[in-house]
Amino acid sequence: MKQARNLFEKICSFDNLMKAARKAFQGKKDRPRVAAFYFHLESEILTLQDELLSGTYQPRPYRSFWVYEPKRRHICAADFRDRVVHHAICNLLEPEFERSFVKDSYACRKHKGSHIAVRRVKSFCRKRRYFLKTDISKYYDSVDHALLKKRLALKIKDPKLLTLINIIIDHPLPDQIPGKGLPIGNLTSQWWANFYLDALDHYIKDDLGVKCYARYMDDVVILADTKPELHLLCAAIRDFLDRKLLLKLKDKGTFVAPVWQGLPFLGFRIYPNLTRLKREKVIRFRRQYRQKENAYLSGKIGEDEFVRSVTSMIGHMKHANTLRMRQKFFWGEG
Repeated sequence: MKQARNLFEKICSFDNLMKAARKAFQGKKDRPRVAAFYFHLESEILTLQDELLSGTYQPRPYRSFWVYEPKRRHICAADFRDRVVHHAICNLLEPEFERSFVKDSYACRKHKGSHIAVRRVKSFCRKRRYFLKTDISKYYDSVDHALLKKRLALKIKDPKLLTLINIIIDHPLPDQIPGKGLPIGNLTSQWWANFYLDALDHYIKDDLGVKCYARYMDDVVILADTKPELHLLCAAIRDFLDRKLLLKLKDKGTFVAPVWQGLPFLGFRIYPNLTRLKREKVIRFRRQYRQKENAYLSGKIGEDEFVRSVTSMIGHMKHANTLRMRQKFFWGEG
């Protein structure tokens, strides 16, 4: 594992903190606390830089709330100045993490993403007869801080940076067991959650020799020509997660099936020669479209925002065989 050194001063540089602030501002400048930070941008960045370099920086308390789309999740949102620090760290650590990631890990990475993952899995469906679909039970809540910090220390040989990272990891989460869990919503959480499972990727690809494998965060897919092979792989993965990462597979979300039944992955159902949107995704798109249409007709949002929303929906739907659905859905044809 190639080690990252001498990054702390670069992370704390004025230019990197300004770059981080610009990234954190995207789509949020109209929020009062963000607007206040932006109004005093230079002085806020200088204060943040001084706290980081002097070792006095401490994150502010998380704001906790629930979201219900696409499923019920507990979100812990960091204060805006802390989000700037998260971006500053990830600006420098992203290329270091990329060097260790396997090809078939698709979450939170440039030139990857869910649609490329779906295309890759579809190509596997044309080569193999059966699939194993599994995901990890309560993944973000279950990440062990001590293990994560140990793995990061093997990757990063910069004591000051490790101290800063440990402060962020150990920052108390509302309603969370101490020493466990990453807050959904932090940019750093996405990267660290992906990095935590990098050990699983290498175990599956390098030690078990699996060819047809894809992971999008905690969603894992493996394809093979026989069911017994997949059941053996599942047992090995379950044992590895339990022993090495203190994680459990989700029992209800773990199963083996033939590819002709369709492989459910990232909101799609993938067949060897066909990709469909899952029913829940279609229902959610209908609801979102109606909400945006009503908001536009009532003057709550402008034409540009409405068009952007519809364009985004169409762009996602195009990754499945949905031409007739789109014609009926958006243009009332058929």
